[in-house]
Amino acid sequence: MTADPLVLLPELDRATDRLLRTAEALDDDALAGPSLLPGWTRGHVLTHLARNADSYVNLLTWARTGVRTPGYASAEQREAGIRAGALRPLAEQLADLRASCARFAEQAAQMPADAWGAIIERNSGREAPAATTVWGRLREVEVHHVDLDAGYRPDDWPDAFSQHLLREVVSDLNAAAGVTPLVLRPTELEHDLTIGQTEADTPAIAGPTFELAAWLSGRSSGVDLNATQQGPLPTPPAWI
Repeated sequence: MTADPLVLLPELDRATDRLLRTAEALDDDALAGPSLLPGWTRGHVLTHLARNADSYVNLLTWARTGVRTPGYASAEQREAGIRAGALRPLAEQLADLRASCARFAEQAAQMPADAWGAIIERNSGREAPAATTVWGRLREVEVHHVDLDAGYRPDDWPDAFSQHLLREVVSDLNAAAGVTPLVLRPTELEHDLTIGQTEADTPAIAGPTFELAAWLSGRSSGVDLNATQQGPLPTPPAWI
């Protein structure tokens, strides 16, 4: 999958539509039920997705105007906003999510070509070109759609998304200190991916790209994966 924001925007539109269809099928009781994220209900997840869209609107505004506009005022403000919105009824949550997604789409459509190269500070705290915000938002939508635990699974991810996510997770883990070495063998690729300083006896984990990406990102137990060593799969390194 390309990182070109103009190519990714239609993918984001389709992912957003899928997310909204899933959310629209919920009711207030389901909204209050647990998500796959510890301590978060589905209401927390939907509120986070709405506020995350607004945070990316802030970053695009920064890139377009040159005025520093962080995604969130602070980590505390981010958490408070999620807590405050999580208990709202479904109708209010849906209206909020639709509106925030529309705001992001509008801001992205208004971006001048040269503004995509402006350096902003991503919500992770890392500096990056504004062009990376579209992939960042797509990742949030697809991964947290799974976190809703409402019928959308990692095997529903488009193949290009799964491959991009897997490569990003591998790159992030390779940049971390003290990471558990692993060899990954995606069935769709003709070459291995490695994490950490691998040796001849480093465990090799094979399986579909979506399952490897889901396992490494904490969204799957790795049920469809196979390891070279006997026994259960190793504990994957902690991602973001």
